[in-house]
Amino acid sequence: MFPPPSQVLRQREGLLADTPFPLLLHALMVEERTCTLELKVRQREKRITFEDGAPVACQSNLLHETLGKYLVEKGRLTEGDYQKSLAESVSSGLQLGGLLVQKGLISPFDLYKQLQANLAHKLLDCFRWTDAKYRLIADVETPDATVRANTAQLILTGVSTQLPFDTVATHFTFTDDRRFGQMPGVESAPKLSSKDARLFQALRQRPTFNELLERTGFDMDSVLRRLYALCLLGVAGFVEDVDARAEQLAREAVPVTAPEPVSTPAPTPPLALSGTPFADEDEAARNALVGAFLDHRGLDPFALLDVAEDVQPVALRKAFLAAAERFSPLRFQTAELKEKAEGMLAAYARAFGALSEPEQNALWKKRRQAHREKARNATGRPSTAEQFRIRTDLLDATSQFDEGKRRLEARNFAGAFEYFEYACDIDPKPLYQAHRAWARYLMKPEAHGRLVLQELQEVVRQEPGLEEGWAFLGDVARGEGQWALADEALRKAFKLNPQQRRYVALIQEIARRR
Repeated sequence: MFPPPSQVLRQREGLLADTPFPLLLHALMVEERTCTLELKVRQREKRITFEDGAPVACQSNLLHETLGKYLVEKGRLTEGDYQKSLAESVSSGLQLGGLLVQKGLISPFDLYKQLQANLAHKLLDCFRWTDAKYRLIADVETPDATVRANTAQLILTGVSTQLPFDTVATHFTFTDDRRFGQMPGVESAPKLSSKDARLFQALRQRPTFNELLERTGFDMDSVLRRLYALCLLGVAGFVEDVDARAEQLAREAVPVTAPEPVSTPAPTPPLALSGTPFADEDEAARNALVGAFLDHRGLDPFALLDVAEDVQPVALRKAFLAAAERFSPLRFQTAELKEKAEGMLAAYARAFGALSEPEQNALWKKRRQAHREKARNATGRPSTAEQFRIRTDLLDATSQFDEGKRRLEARNFAGAFEYFEYACDIDPKPLYQAHRAWARYLMKPEAHGRLVLQELQEVVRQEPGLEEGWAFLGDVARGEGQWALADEALRKAFKLNPQQRRYVALIQEIARRR
């Protein structure tokens, strides 16, 4: 059904049109690769860092995907606080996330949650980049924060909501008589939505694709997308593959002999609970743990254990024990916090091991000295040109859209279409898509009428409250002689904006023509 992961990764670069993004994600997950995946399409660029097959960071040149803009969009940060913090971050060299925590604008725990959501947002956008070039790079850039995405969940969500239907239909082919079933022995399946679970349960009856459509009641788009994702993740498959897997598991099963009965001692009375209580509900302890977890990647062993470079063995051991006790996994009960505490304990143990070894200790001292030399030689504050480049390197959909509107007003329809296309590439909002369709129609009405009607009908389906979408749809329908559609669209535009008398005049004109 799909090429094996090793074969997918054999080619170090190529096109996502030939090797879809979910296929790459799955191969990197199965092979547990640590590498960087670079994506480029026209102006847009992203670099995704993988550790042991899981995405842990994504650098993007899209402005709305930066942490600050993302927090503003989600209502977690005001535009004023964002601009002030951004200027301070540029001048001081501090990371924006750490600066927001220092200023009390966000807690470490909330920052971690938003970093997770922002990473998922950046990665889900890549499912749309079907015409991008990709390149696998062995070098890995250390991410600023410790955030990790669930690859299987990402694939299921991205294929269901973002991947274009044409891509799914092209890369997922089968005949009408092929039957599907649930794959046995799957240990780590993604969390299923209600629709996913309904489709997955229907696979128990081993249906064909058409039978699956009938039993779920979903449309072809929904069923094909979800079936593609489940088969790619190995949760579902053709019935012959399902049966082969079941036979393999049966052969590998080891018979278990019943243990001999053991006499059990009389139960002892329960002891009273004692010791340190769990700190999950303690906001200060939770924020301290998550804050340390976010920062620990950027610290060397001396800074991580908070010891001097000439620390003696006894003092080093005490510092390690104190750090290990501070965020002991035994103090946390929820899986998420316990996992972070275990990660901190492992980091402290690695730091203690490095400083206890004389050669490693000397190497870290040399690195520290080199870093100090580099800091002394640096000018400190970035130059005006550097600060300007930081801002202009990021692509902003709003500025592209505004330029498109200026060109539209100047009746430069081809230029307007180009900039509306850029805006849709960066951020596919229905508003941008509506203007792109309108500019496409104005460029060549006699050739693009049918396509533009389809595009605008899809836009108003996605956002029924978009006045421009209905207005453009009404104008294009008038030009194509579809008077009923034009009348309906202009009436909905007038309902959204009763102050616009132009809609009334056009509706009256349509009535006279009809």
